[in-house]
Amino acid sequence: MDIPNRQGKTIDLHVHSHISDGTYSPAGLAQLAKKIGLAAFALTDHDHIAGNAEAQAEAGRLGIGFLPGMELSISWQGRTLHVVCIGFDMENEGFRAFYRRVRSIKEGRIGDIIAGIRRRAQGFTISEELVRPFANGLAIDRYAIMRYLVSLHLYDRVQPLWDRYINPAVSEAGMDIGISPEEAFPAIHAAGGVCSLAHFHKQIGLLGLSREEQEKAILALHEMGLDGMERYYPNYTDEDRAFAAHMIDAHHLLETGGTDFHGGNRLGIELGTGRDGNIAVPAAFFGRIAERVRCCTMPA
Repeated sequence: MDIPNRQGKTIDLHVHSHISDGTYSPAGLAQLAKKIGLAAFALTDHDHIAGNAEAQAEAGRLGIGFLPGMELSISWQGRTLHVVCIGFDMENEGFRAFYRRVRSIKEGRIGDIIAGIRRRAQGFTISEELVRPFANGLAIDRYAIMRYLVSLHLYDRVQPLWDRYINPAVSEAGMDIGISPEEAFPAIHAAGGVCSLAHFHKQIGLLGLSREEQEKAILALHEMGLDGMERYYPNYTDEDRAFAAHMIDAHHLLETGGTDFHGGNRLGIELGTGRDGNIAVPAAFFGRIAERVRCCTMPA
């Protein structure tokens, strides 16, 4: 594929819309990307692809590059990891079967989960009827519940809603189950996409392991089909950045990066630039990924 020279331009390959836990619409993200001068972006909503078509259409209209994506939750060796999956064909038959399984987990036993939150509720009420308007016309899932709880202004951050209400209720309902790498990576690859480990340094990641242990873990995942990892992320320390660079360069991993932008649900993190301008993902990343994947919209 002929990749245009975008030297000096930047991109963002880790972005969330209101389909999961962001506050912008998919089209609104494309408009914001255009406004701030990004060459391209990927929409990576949690375990959801419903916003990709809208974002891709708007990105194409505006002349900016786009990669359809999804931030997939996987379970491995007792840990939950997030993997940014991008460039896959959403209509691929094998991917559709895999995606139905993903959604069956995220939408499963919602009534029981809501009941579990209700038992823990202090000073507020919750029901399927109250949550449904926050599902954006889709099936109610855990993120619709989150958006409803956010609307109650219980905390000034989103994470306590998961820690105090949603995750305990999910566990109680027996739905704290995950997708394995052995299931996920082949499904994404068969659909022409690539898989990159997100924020390896977090609790939802490899936090608590030594650098040597983290290296062994990432290489084990690479053997199973993980293509790469994020070279850039807003709250990497200098040591995190150096380790990510070492892994990518020494082991020839695909490099990605992004801000993990959530709009108003993660204050202080801006699309394309991260926290106080500490992110600048080169547009060359987009070109290298575009050469490997099946689906992307090239910048004008």
